[in-house]
Amino acid sequence: MKNLFNRTGNQAMPSQAELQQLKYKQLELNSRRAFLTQSGGLAGAAFLASLMPKKSLAAGQKLDFSRPLTEPLAPLPPQYPAKAKRVIHMHMVGAPSQLELFDYKPVLEKYNGQDTPQSFLEGKQFAFISGTPKLLGPQFPFKQHGESGAWVSDRMPHLAKHVDDMCFIKSMKTDQFNHAPAQILAHTGSALSGKPSMGAWATYGLGTMNQNLPGFVSLLSGSNAPDGGKQLWGSGYLPSVYQGVQCRSQGDPVLYLSNPEHVSRSLRRRVLDAIADVNKQTYDTFGDPETLTRISQYEMAYRMQIEASDAFDIQKESAQTLENYAAKPGEASFANNCLVARRLAERGVRYIQLFDYGWDSHGSGKNGSLHHGFVDLCKGSDQPMAALLADLKQRGMLEDTLVIWGGEFGRTPMLENRGGQDAPFAGRDHHPDAYTMWMAGAGVKGGYTHGETDEIGYEITKDKVEIADFHATVLYQLGFNHYDLNYRFQGLNQRLTGVEEAHIVSQILS
Repeated sequence: MKNLFNRTGNQAMPSQAELQQLKYKQLELNSRRAFLTQSGGLAGAAFLASLMPKKSLAAGQKLDFSRPLTEPLAPLPPQYPAKAKRVIHMHMVGAPSQLELFDYKPVLEKYNGQDTPQSFLEGKQFAFISGTPKLLGPQFPFKQHGESGAWVSDRMPHLAKHVDDMCFIKSMKTDQFNHAPAQILAHTGSALSGKPSMGAWATYGLGTMNQNLPGFVSLLSGSNAPDGGKQLWGSGYLPSVYQGVQCRSQGDPVLYLSNPEHVSRSLRRRVLDAIADVNKQTYDTFGDPETLTRISQYEMAYRMQIEASDAFDIQKESAQTLENYAAKPGEASFANNCLVARRLAERGVRYIQLFDYGWDSHGSGKNGSLHHGFVDLCKGSDQPMAALLADLKQRGMLEDTLVIWGGEFGRTPMLENRGGQDAPFAGRDHHPDAYTMWMAGAGVKGGYTHGETDEIGYEITKDKVEIADFHATVLYQLGFNHYDLNYRFQGLNQRLTGVEEAHIVSQILS
């Protein structure tokens, strides 16, 4: 070894660290040679391309989403003047029945218990219905509310007071009738896995207004996680820094956010500096942008130790505010998440996603019944949603906060065959052809209803809205033409709305 490094007798012996670095580089060189030799030219080219940093390419070079490499969440201006600065998106996992909440059908009530005409069944796919099911009328009374006269059932008495701030879309349609693919489609624009979620697109396009908190936060409540899994707030082929951060409404917002025992904040700072040095050397060697994401996330976690703990601490709210939301500190509940959503929104978080599990009302037992589990879920969500709208409005934030409510599809107007129509566990099957969502704030028309379904709520008869249309409309309110908000991947400019033609639902915008 001495002869190798000191042939002239004039150079100093290398240090142990230098020897290790030389050995590492030699191993790296050998492994690359072996790979390229065994895999051929095409595979070798693909390997080399994978080492290059990813770059975004906007359609016609109209938009530039590039940022300093060390600031991937730096705020960027929207393409157009935006009505919405942030989004609070509430997804009722399992698909709530629009026929028991917002889409009142007195004719369906009239024909309750009669056989469903065969013309409604032929050529249709259902998750569980078979044979000839009975029609099932609305299970709860409806009344008109507000100056707009919107119909709302007695399951949502608090929310009914805010219908003049809400825009109902009663003509939503999807092409998926199973939960997981329908949820993935609703949030990523495709039923296939691996696509970025709408929150990731928003954060990629706009960044975040608070560098001490994630730009995209996901909050869960209910007995389980969504069927579609973490890809509902994932970043897909976008850099992973834009994925949603799943947080908790009790305990540390993020697991292991607090320092371990005997680890001071100053010691953690020194450890992070050392890790950052190693990561920077790795980036200089390989050029992988995910290494920069890792550095950014470590730094954000450090900053979040102070600000996130404060943002999620609802005990700092007044007793009256807690009562308005029906929030109880220390619990993991939809009510607490609604209050946390407002606290995150006022602190500059760009996209806040609330998932509430359990709305799959098949009638297969008490928890899945329209008269038991469904009632409990309505009671647990009605007051918090109403309080959220009132709170945002009182603080002047509803003007630039887009609030969204919905599920992955609707429910059938016929009874699922799991007992008779008078059974205490009555329920409805999945229905992709017609369902209801509502929006409020950020330039959306309040007191307005868009679209119609037929007399029993089975088919859309006016102003159909596809998932891509809905996504295009949300992006427009955030200041983007959905064609131009794209990312170069696999040789194409990929979009949330895909390659199909999508339309902004301009009728719902003020």
